[in-house]
Amino acid sequence: MRSIGEMARDSGLSVSALRFYDNAGVLLPAWVDPVSGYRWYEPGQLEEARLLACLRRTGMPLADIRLVLAGWSNAEPDLVRGLLQAHLRRLERGLADARSEFSTLRATIDHRENPMASSTAAVLELSVPAPELAAALDAVRFAAGTDPELPMLGGVLFDIEGEHLHLVATDRYRMAVARTSALGYGGPRTQVVVPLPLADAMRALLTGSESVRIAVDGDRVRLEAGDRQAGGQSLGSDFPDYRRLVHLPAGRQARIDTAAFREALRTGPVRAGESREQDDEPCDVSVLRVTENGRVTVCDDGDDDQNSVAVNREFLLHTLTAGARDELILELGAPTAPLAIRRPGDESGFSILMPVRLSD
Repeated sequence: MRSIGEMARDSGLSVSALRFYDNAGVLLPAWVDPVSGYRWYEPGQLEEARLLACLRRTGMPLADIRLVLAGWSNAEPDLVRGLLQAHLRRLERGLADARSEFSTLRATIDHRENPMASSTAAVLELSVPAPELAAALDAVRFAAGTDPELPMLGGVLFDIEGEHLHLVATDRYRMAVARTSALGYGGPRTQVVVPLPLADAMRALLTGSESVRIAVDGDRVRLEAGDRQAGGQSLGSDFPDYRRLVHLPAGRQARIDTAAFREALRTGPVRAGESREQDDEPCDVSVLRVTENGRVTVCDDGDDDQNSVAVNREFLLHTLTAGARDELILELGAPTAPLAIRRPGDESGFSILMPVRLSD
């Protein structure tokens, strides 16, 4: 095991940076002394920490760093290359140091052995209750990406394992996960990314109460609902390792009345025109804080509580709507950690929003 000081010395990250990335849920120590709070890291985490140090020097946003590390750990070079290229195109000319770091990263990726092969089975069929699949698609659709430079995020991941089908969508700044039951498939875990137009066509067929069939044949995916069907080519399985991304540090939880909280967001104070780590586009930001009595409040502009979490208001409103529950649970961690929105009594479905870094 490496101490935090040794990890800092060998990785190029400072001790304070390692603490920051731990609190943000990006690079978690393997063990924390329960008495002293001292952090310890496994030897295998050094390579990841060095990669993180490289990404940090290029100025990559924290949301993209999460996906790069997830793709790196899951041996998805195309995903990692896509993220690097997207960030490189956004950098201004003359950033020679950043270009040098990207060159180093590309060389490292090119020499990495045993890239993950596609996990899509040749032929696969399963049965899913139509109402459950409809609800799952509704719960994740809003979070899908639309960036043409990252086509692998422009769809919904269908992750089939055992008796469950997980649906996942993310645009790097928000992610939604939902689960349905599945019958008729007993093979290995299989993943396929359904492009958004096809996912929408599938959703249009889910009007009954009976089960529907999903078939995957190579790079083709099809949904059959009685005598109607929707099918097309998948985006493959080059998708971020979402299971890693949802391992967040525990935060402060608060149960909210969804309708009342949505109204508080709509009418509450906002910080207009703030820049977020989302291509530096301006957005209306709501700053949230959990009070001592367990309530979530929308803070005034003058409230500078260090434990407050800033979020894109529009994204949060979309998430509350997709939650489709009268009550939801908000989980707020450190100001740099994602905000989680969970459904009471349902651990399988939730959404995550990246925080907004407020302008100084």
